[in-house]
Amino acid sequence: MENARLLLGGGYHYPHFPYEEREGLSAHGPPAARPTQLLTLTPWLAPIVSEGTFNPELLQHIYQPLNLTTGVTVFAVGKYTHFVQSFLESAEEFFMRGYRVHYYIFTDDPAAIPPVPLGPHRLLSTIPIQGHSHWEEISTRRMETISQHIAKRAHREVDYLFCLDVDMVFRNPWGPETLGDLVAAIHPGYYAVPRQQFPYERRRVSAAFVADSEGDFYYGGAVFGGQVARVYEFTRSCHMAILADKANGIMAAWQEESHLNRHFISNKPSKVLSPEYLWDDRKPQPPSLKLIRFSTLDKDISCLRS
Repeated sequence: MENARLLLGGGYHYPHFPYEEREGLSAHGPPAARPTQLLTLTPWLAPIVSEGTFNPELLQHIYQPLNLTTGVTVFAVGKYTHFVQSFLESAEEFFMRGYRVHYYIFTDDPAAIPPVPLGPHRLLSTIPIQGHSHWEEISTRRMETISQHIAKRAHREVDYLFCLDVDMVFRNPWGPETLGDLVAAIHPGYYAVPRQQFPYERRRVSAAFVADSEGDFYYGGAVFGGQVARVYEFTRSCHMAILADKANGIMAAWQEESHLNRHFISNKPSKVLSPEYLWDDRKPQPPSLKLIRFSTLDKDISCLRS
């Protein structure tokens, strides 16, 4: 435990519910005059990573000699190719600086991928995929595509793999503090609300069904990752669940994100990223978040998906 305390930066505590303890409220019930705090551990004792919970210099000393390669998958289909340049430029500035990185861009228009300069030991592979007329189909096929790519290629090329949305930008350093067996990120829209308000799939006929008594956090589908073998198992499992729903003629409430949340309820992530690592530019930054590392751009969703 002492090593865990050192890696997390010390001072961790057992969590209460909900994820964020709001101003003027105590998890134990009576009012309390104390600033909003973010949790540092999950109920199953996995670290929740945020600014101040880790020692960057210590992590650099541990991970740099390992010569690890971190892969990144993004899907740039249709009009989403417009986001590739800002994604890559910000990643080159902030994502795993000083480490080996391999970007995998899945696209239906390889010619639209801009030639962004990359630093040493950083590679980019453009992987052609079939376009689809409906964005829901693109979303539900992502887990299948990632699992197949890992099996065919990525398992030989990377040690860790993060699967990210392309319509986002890095705003502050994202480093080895995020590495783990299986990593999830708390959704920025639901980190400070009770579990009853989480948009889980509630239809029992769906493979993504979550009962009212289940769930710890609501995770975003825009960020997940971990050791490449674990990401393969995760994406394949989600793909199988999506196929089961399709056979029953239904689609989960939030497509792959619903299945992602169902999986993480049954198979707990070994590390959880705070909303620092998955924010939304349309939301004001709360005092509880000291900085934003990765954020969704404000955009016209209906136009992009048309």
